[in-house]
Amino acid sequence: MKFIIPRLDLLNLIGKIQAIVPAKPALPILSNVLLEAVDDQLIISATDLTVSMRAYANVKIEEEGSITLPAKKFFQLVRELTASQVEIHAETPETAHINAGTSHFKMSGMHKNEFPALPDLSGGIALDLDNNLLKEMLVRSSFAAARDDNRQVLNGILLQHRQKLATFIGTDGKRLARLFADVELSDEQAGAYVLPLKAVEEMIKLLEVKDQKSKLTFFADKIGIETGTVTLITKLLNGQYPDVDRVIPKKATDPIALHREELMSLLRQVSLFTSDQSSAVRFTFNSGELHLTAMSGGIGEGKVSMAVNYGGPKLDIAFNPHYFLDILRHSKDETIQLSLSDAYNPGLITDSTNAHFVIMPMRLEG
Repeated sequence: MKFIIPRLDLLNLIGKIQAIVPAKPALPILSNVLLEAVDDQLIISATDLTVSMRAYANVKIEEEGSITLPAKKFFQLVRELTASQVEIHAETPETAHINAGTSHFKMSGMHKNEFPALPDLSGGIALDLDNNLLKEMLVRSSFAAARDDNRQVLNGILLQHRQKLATFIGTDGKRLARLFADVELSDEQAGAYVLPLKAVEEMIKLLEVKDQKSKLTFFADKIGIETGTVTLITKLLNGQYPDVDRVIPKKATDPIALHREELMSLLRQVSLFTSDQSSAVRFTFNSGELHLTAMSGGIGEGKVSMAVNYGGPKLDIAFNPHYFLDILRHSKDETIQLSLSDAYNPGLITDSTNAHFVIMPMRLEG
């Protein structure tokens, strides 16, 4: 194998794929990346056995071939190089010579046969989605997913499609986000898939290029996304995702309108008076007013208020301010709508989009 590539092009490939390499690999080979020089392309692949990615760039190939190199050292070296062009030459399947200007290095690798084969994407259900739309669906649902829950299925996003509608859902049991997108799939192609959060976060990075389409390919055990020069393939999480329809309340006939930026500012202020032991903020709705109160023995007490269009009886309910802020950050519009029934049932937050955000109440103190 022998090829020459502009250093910036090589850095660009590395930037796309580096997060896939596991910090604590289950197998030694997984700490390596696979370099393949074929058909005037350099293809770099990485996998942690759950999420796999390959990216390519057009390069000048002098001799086709392949090798795997230790990802961390290889990436660090390329970043430190100063020459504009990099030549990589593998005389054997386990050793690569890296030349850049007057700098010359020999790096030990492993034979490509040791590297796991990336999954095949032929034969699945294919769907083209606009990058802007797909990124919005993933960003606005993934924030509500669990990060380290014993219920493995909650550490991901549920993507289901039926009746020409795709639904994206994330929940950690304390908050929930559900969004919808129109898709061109028949009822016979209906399916439900739980994507690991690591894969979702990498997809979001890949969708930075706006006004383009990405191709999603669905299988029973995996999903692939192809966008630009990058392909990402992820295995799916096993398990039965909760039936969220049972916990999403209906929108009230007269929801409370709340100025989003003002409420965010007040929540940031009053949340300073919460602690790990007492993380609740009391929302008190009176006629025309909302009072927010937080109290912590070691910190003190905070009270703020704002005008609202509430005309019902006094209502006290408590929420985690950080969860509420997360929902407000992922909402649109100057004003959002809050639907409440009582102090013990979840609240529903909506805006002018088709998103549903649900937040569970906390136990009222005092």
